[in-house]
Amino acid sequence: MSVLSDVAVAVLLGGVLAAGLLLVLAAFPRWRAASLTSRIAPYLRDVTDLGDSAERLPWRMPAGGSWSARLKGAFGLFGGGDAGVALRLAQAGLRGGPAAFRSRQLIWVLVGLGIGAGVTIALVLAGRLSPPVVLLPVLAAVIAGVGCDALLGARAKARVARLAEELPTVLEFLALCLSAGEGLPDAIRRVAVAGSGELSAELRAVILAVNTGSSLADALGDCAHRLQIPSLSRAVDQIVAALERGAPLAAVLQAQASDAREETKRGLIEQAGRKEILMLLPLVFAILPLSVLFAVFPGVFILRLGLG
Repeated sequence: MSVLSDVAVAVLLGGVLAAGLLLVLAAFPRWRAASLTSRIAPYLRDVTDLGDSAERLPWRMPAGGSWSARLKGAFGLFGGGDAGVALRLAQAGLRGGPAAFRSRQLIWVLVGLGIGAGVTIALVLAGRLSPPVVLLPVLAAVIAGVGCDALLGARAKARVARLAEELPTVLEFLALCLSAGEGLPDAIRRVAVAGSGELSAELRAVILAVNTGSSLADALGDCAHRLQIPSLSRAVDQIVAALERGAPLAAVLQAQASDAREETKRGLIEQAGRKEILMLLPLVFAILPLSVLFAVFPGVFILRLGLG
């Protein structure tokens, strides 16, 4: 065990040295400088997709054939590929493209690998080395990478649910503004300014796109295509069709709000059905065995004493 202890101490000291060198390299201005795109993008449009340069990390080396680019390409094989990651980033309301997320996922993997290696070294020094312990760093790295992807999926799912819940109210508010005599751009602007939810933030992005040169139909279509929420996509398609054909928008929005509320009710009913099944699990696996135990144990105890 002395040889293994020496190796463990050497790996620990080498890891500390490597971390110190990385921190020194991160302090250099060359690694810390922001790209031209990230510097001028806030002055052009707040919703600009910065892609790879959105979250420029200090220790990130320039991509393009480097080891970091190859590792991010390997991560791109998981989690639905770059298209799936881009969709979940848009649904979660996070900026940056798939490359920025893969960089963050790579950091999670490296942190998990370091934590696993530290625990392994501690177990080796304590004299509790076993074959499963050797695989602990790899297992921790895999769990960290999968956890980062699962966290993004959970955030996207929660935000999509909030968007779907806010959609009927926003559509009714738009219909009310249109009935009062406002135009559709002014109504969307009023809802975007007055609201504080997730859908209001998306409408602010739509208004910003309109103010910077995009047409209202294109801005709404881009928003629906980016989020890919069925109820929102149907509402946007109906609004765009009403704009092209000159149909009354207030009636269209009222109908879409009613459909969205009905879909929300169906979703609640389905969720209640699933919750009923989940509520049976503690009943079957916890309460029922305890009831049987309390009913049978006194009789078994009396029979063992020979009093029956």
